[in-house]
Amino acid sequence: MGDSSPSVPEPGVGNASSDAGSAGNLAGRRAVVTGAGSGIGAAVARRLAAAGATVVAVDRTADAVEEVAAEIDGHPLVTDLSDPDDAADVGEGADIVVNNAGMQHVAPVHHFPPDVFSRLLTVMLESPFRIIRTALPGMYAREWGRIINISSVHGLRASPFKSAYVTAKHGLEGLSKTVALEAAGYGVTSNCICPGYVRTPLVEQQVAEHAVLHRVPREQVVEDVLLSHTAVKRLVEPDEVAELAAWLCGPASGSVTGSSFPMDGGWAAQ
Repeated sequence: MGDSSPSVPEPGVGNASSDAGSAGNLAGRRAVVTGAGSGIGAAVARRLAAAGATVVAVDRTADAVEEVAAEIDGHPLVTDLSDPDDAADVGEGADIVVNNAGMQHVAPVHHFPPDVFSRLLTVMLESPFRIIRTALPGMYAREWGRIINISSVHGLRASPFKSAYVTAKHGLEGLSKTVALEAAGYGVTSNCICPGYVRTPLVEQQVAEHAVLHRVPREQVVEDVLLSHTAVKRLVEPDEVAELAAWLCGPASGSVTGSSFPMDGGWAAQ
């Protein structure tokens, strides 16, 4: 499944003037958004649909992703991205790929379960590679495409106890930059968005884990642990990430590629 290597045209200069790539007019564009059942993925799916894109909302949780897809008149796709062969088919026909699906596990390296480490890397690095690999030939043929990888401040900075997550996000940054260099001549851009802590179910899970790890009440975790490195003392909202993703699909960003955009309240500035 998804293992063939289709031929691609020679690179040209891309289609910089295509107004169908406007963030306000994505009519005719097919956007694939992973992890779309909640949080950042749901917000991005709604925003791209509002701009006119036909959204394929991908998630492993059927009820959640079907609800989002129904809301935006999109197409739900229930897939577990821990199976990279299934992930390969997700990118078929996509003009826009938003790799957002993620997992987290908090433990010191010497106690980190190897199978969990492997699963996190599969979901957050190998499956995005498979999705992008499948999507690129069509993007090249149409001379337009947008790859948006939802990385993290942990793609730019490390933290203790998050070896798999940090490794996966650093790898995603490298993959994104490599795609940017290969795809530039075809009118395809590839960028990363690097949020700090976003108000999502995944962060709620991390709050609970940090409360146990640091032996502090849950109500202290956000301020004393999650936001300890940030100048802006609040969680990032999913809609903020979605707005940046939409801008990266627009005409003003045609020369923006190979970049990483921190949305971390100043964490990476330190």
